[in-house]
Amino acid sequence: MPPSALPSPRAALVGAARRRPCTLVVCRGCCCGDPRKHPGTDHVRQLERLRAAAAEHGFQVRTTDCLGPCDQANVIVVQPSAAGRLAGGRPVWIGFAMDEDCTEEIAGWAAAGGPGLAAPPVTLELQFIAPPRPGTRKPGRR
Repeated sequence: MPPSALPSPRAALVGAARRRPCTLVVCRGCCCGDPRKHPGTDHVRQLERLRAAAAEHGFQVRTTDCLGPCDQANVIVVQPSAAGRLAGGRPVWIGFAMDEDCTEEIAGWAAAGGPGLAAPPVTLELQFIAPPRPGTRKPGRR
């Protein structure tokens, strides 16, 4: 078979990966989601709002213990859908995600397709942060 007839590695998604929607990974570890450290933020309401938008628009929301950049809490990672990844989208890390406007912008971007399929709101781009380098997260940190 000539090389041009082989599927490209980017088009070789199999099984559930072909149908994976945009996913928000919401940190709820040592600093993110902690009302003692960030008393002016309704962390429960933020998660409820994101989950309601996910149910309405077909993206997913997961929580995780600690994503690492605690000095930039609350941290949310917007992972591209399978289609978004095929279009070149990569995970986007968002820091300081604490107010209603930011929550709505993240939900709206995910509903529109997320990385690779929809441009993020310009104001949300101001909150993009670099992911931590491998091995810099302190295991078991609470």
